[in-house]
Amino acid sequence: MNGDVPAYGLWFLAAVNAAVFILFALSFFKPKTPRDWRSLGAFSAFIVALFAEMYGFPLTLYLLAGWAGNQFPALDPLSHDAGHLWPALFGWSMNPHWSPFHLLSFVLIGGGFVLIAAAWRRLHEAQGEGKLAVAGPYARLRHPQYAGFALIMIGFFLQWPTLVTGLMLPVLLVMYWRLAKREEREMEAEFGESYRRYAARVPAFIPRLSGLSGEGAS
Repeated sequence: MNGDVPAYGLWFLAAVNAAVFILFALSFFKPKTPRDWRSLGAFSAFIVALFAEMYGFPLTLYLLAGWAGNQFPALDPLSHDAGHLWPALFGWSMNPHWSPFHLLSFVLIGGGFVLIAAAWRRLHEAQGEGKLAVAGPYARLRHPQYAGFALIMIGFFLQWPTLVTGLMLPVLLVMYWRLAKREEREMEAEFGESYRRYAARVPAFIPRLSGLSGEGAS
């Protein structure tokens, strides 16, 4: 996991990467309400913090340099690979890009974007018809878009853990949970018993392994 050339101080690259992922999320999520913009804003803050350390200033590596130097003397804190901390913490001498953490991160990030996009289409269709969204991802989860953002952030944390994003992640997950609860109260006020039956059948964030018997009330 040694690197020959320092890979930090690349602030332009950090800005470009952050902008790409934020715009990508914007195109998938298509925020309309103030709540939507808060969700995207929180996600954007996480992405900026991530890429600021990935290509700009490796704050986490500098803070852990003394401990990491004693525990992992072969680790070069100025290499880009060093930022993929999980393999080093587990004592794996391997290319971190092929570690289980890195490979799993791609699955979670890609799945999160797909989930957000699919959920937005179903939600847009249901809102246009004045109905409760219960088809597609909403047949499995009551809040697939929030779940998608969570998957993406967890995926990035598995790929490139930092102290800042590690502190931000639980705070943002709680924020999404609170937004979801507020949204549920609004849906119950609007759709009444139909929403209560739907909520009793469909989990909020983690789908059940068994298939659903139906897509719910409209």
